[in-house]
Amino acid sequence: MNLFEKNILVTGGAGFIGSHLVDALMEENCNVRVLDNLANGKMDNIKQHGNSDNFEFVLGSITDPFDVSKVMKDIEIVFHLACLGVRHSIKHPYENHRANAEGTLLVLNEAYRLGVEKFIYCSSSEVYGTAEYVPMPETHPTWPCTVYGASKLAGEAYVRSYFKTYNFNTVIIRPFNTYGPRSHHEGDAGEMIPKSIVRVLNNQPIMIFGNGSQTRDFTYVKDSSRGLVEVAKTDDVSGLTLNMGSNLEFSIKNIAEKILKIIGSSESTINYLQDRPGDVLRLFADASQFHHITKWSPIVTFEEGLKETIQWFQSRPKGMSVMLGEEKEINWE
Repeated sequence: MNLFEKNILVTGGAGFIGSHLVDALMEENCNVRVLDNLANGKMDNIKQHGNSDNFEFVLGSITDPFDVSKVMKDIEIVFHLACLGVRHSIKHPYENHRANAEGTLLVLNEAYRLGVEKFIYCSSSEVYGTAEYVPMPETHPTWPCTVYGASKLAGEAYVRSYFKTYNFNTVIIRPFNTYGPRSHHEGDAGEMIPKSIVRVLNNQPIMIFGNGSQTRDFTYVKDSSRGLVEVAKTDDVSGLTLNMGSNLEFSIKNIAEKILKIIGSSESTINYLQDRPGDVLRLFADASQFHHITKWSPIVTFEEGLKETIQWFQSRPKGMSVMLGEEKEINWE
């Protein structure tokens, strides 16, 4: 599918992955509309497009029928990324469910009602829970450990049902652990890599919950956003569920050591704390189907991506001490 001048909606488009997807779509000369309530997203992430004639930002919520109906007008392709995160779900399970599951159903139904050509749902590797075997294909059992994972899986079920019942052109993508510039270090949205970078840049210890043997399959955010664009361009993905990962497995301890080495901090250390509730112990994708169908493969190595992420945090005008104040050590209570 040629995306030139296609009318595209990105829910959560001011967020971490969403804003990089917007960048990629703007490079394709699409007409991009973003719906975001800025709970986690930031206008600073998309300010570079503010004066573009083919870009529109709408402040609103995926759980508000009026907002969803308003932004869906004339849309041809929907990328549904808006959600609330893993750690948030531990303290606020119902609010998390409402955004991730009910919000998905609302956006999905409106897209179907108005005849959208293609609906791309950005799910999560958290739907699997801890790996029973690796690498993990799309047929791996789904036993989520948190309400976040469960609500994303519920969203998948809704999307799949619209394909089965109404023959609606949908595709489900399960990204594995995206990292990079604009990632969240703040509050309950903060995750290991950005939180650790901010702490080391402030000469504070990296916090590892558990023994650090947990593993993840990380993909650099610009590679992830490029992969999502390739899904939109590919015609033969209707009804599919696809893993998107780099085929690289790193332990949390190894990542912490890499961050310390790149920054060259002599004061920061690693502190080991109690396990996080609902923490997945191992994720390692079999993304061969995604690679084969879309011809996508990651370009940026983990070390290159980590250096670019660190440089991005170092360049923030708000300053290191301010960012440290936004970072919360125990961010699920």
